Amino acid sequence: MPTLADLVPLGPEIFVCGAAFALLMVDLFLSDQRRGLTHFLALFILAAAAVLTARDMAMAPVYGFADLFVRDTASDVLKLAVYVVAGASFVYAKPYLQDRGLFKGEFYALGLFSVLGMMLMISANSMLVLYLGLELLALSSYGLVGMDRDNPRSSEAAMKYIVLGSLASGMLLYGMSMVYGATGSLQLGEIHAAAASTGDRTLLLFGVVFMLVGIAFKFGAAPFHMWLPDVYHGAPTAITLFIGSAPKLAAFGMAYRLLESGVGPVDAYWQDMVAWLAALSLVIGNLVALVQTNLKRMLAYSTISHVGFLFMGLAQGGQVGYSAAMFYAISYAVMSTAAFGAILLLSRKGFEAEDIADFKGLWARNPTQATLVMFVMASLAGVPPFLGFWAKLEVLRAAVDAGLLWLAIVGVVAAVVGAFYYLRLVKVMFFDEPEGEGARIHPDGHVRVLFAVNAVALLVLGLFAEWILAWCRVAFPVA
Repeated sequence: MPTLADLVPLGPEIFVCGAAFALLMVDLFLSDQRRGLTHFLALFILAAAAVLTARDMAMAPVYGFADLFVRDTASDVLKLAVYVVAGASFVYAKPYLQDRGLFKGEFYALGLFSVLGMMLMISANSMLVLYLGLELLALSSYGLVGMDRDNPRSSEAAMKYIVLGSLASGMLLYGMSMVYGATGSLQLGEIHAAAASTGDRTLLLFGVVFMLVGIAFKFGAAPFHMWLPDVYHGAPTAITLFIGSAPKLAAFGMAYRLLESGVGPVDAYWQDMVAWLAALSLVIGNLVALVQTNLKRMLAYSTISHVGFLFMGLAQGGQVGYSAAMFYAISYAVMSTAAFGAILLLSRKGFEAEDIADFKGLWARNPTQATLVMFVMASLAGVPPFLGFWAKLEVLRAAVDAGLLWLAIVGVVAAVVGAFYYLRLVKVMFFDEPEGEGARIHPDGHVRVLFAVNAVALLVLGLFAEWILAWCRVAFPVA
């Protein structure tokens, strides 16, 4: 029976869990006209969780719940980033959902339960807790993607997501069972100690391969990316924004816990596999993104390429690699939120600004918003001094430090190729003539203000990127 002291490190998780259930009950008694209260309460819950996390930020690992849970600097920084991105997603989503009759309390309840799953994944010290967090996130995400039940494309995306997600979860669970069979424990610390032994590691390494498949799927890394373009395209854009940003932070937390805290002693084996996954993601993601005309699908394939950059950091390992990968995960979450926010900015009732052509002539109609969208695309392309440039530079430096010069070269070439399809959108905005009802900004003031803050933050955070990097470096012990 866990004591009160065992539960103290889980304070933010317990609060979010209880608050999400309370929100679900409160929403039952609210009419559609008063659902704005659900929106406000969801944002309040995230803000309160951020206060609880920041107030007791752990500078040294603190274990709880029979050592199934760990709270350290890495977990707290990732959780704070999750709260910020999830909160921004809720604000972006409100007018979009209202225009389409999807403004329901279930969106916020499922969103908060997704956040809870991410928090558990980030702080898991046992494969059991990690898998529970992963399934909580996955099941909530399946429900969110299928929210628009009358839309065949949304229903198809949800079905594909469920089927392929279940397959990946099964592979991850199968890998965990092999690791358990090889080490006799579900605790990551005990697995780490057992993996350091010099006995027969065949079963352990088979388990690591299957776990890597699960990790690659959750990230959307090639060649396990099949679900990502269809789900991003088919889901309502507000849902795509949510599942395309914050879960990447949780996926990094899961990768770090399993690969370093768990099977770190056999890193010589899995780092090569991660490096090849990175190379495949960079090549496939960028080449296929070049021919996309639908902006959501283009961003989906660009996500695959960004996962390749993140994996470059994971392939190095150690403080340099993990801090670079964490910095990239946080940077990408902020950039992805802004990118899909740009689509929501132009989307209105009866009009989905999903195609690149919908942005034609935005400069002529709204120079300020066109400039802000250009900021977002420049950051995604890695143009200095935006945040995306420093994120790419860090993972490239990590790859070179690890002796993966070939991977760094692939990364540089991929960055140049990727700049083409981002700059194509800039060309359409600034040099093409407006067509029809496209390139008109949504009237909701909250979305316009949030997008402006989000886009400018990519420039400001780029100028002060060393501050974020310092936190990421503190989060991991020196090798």
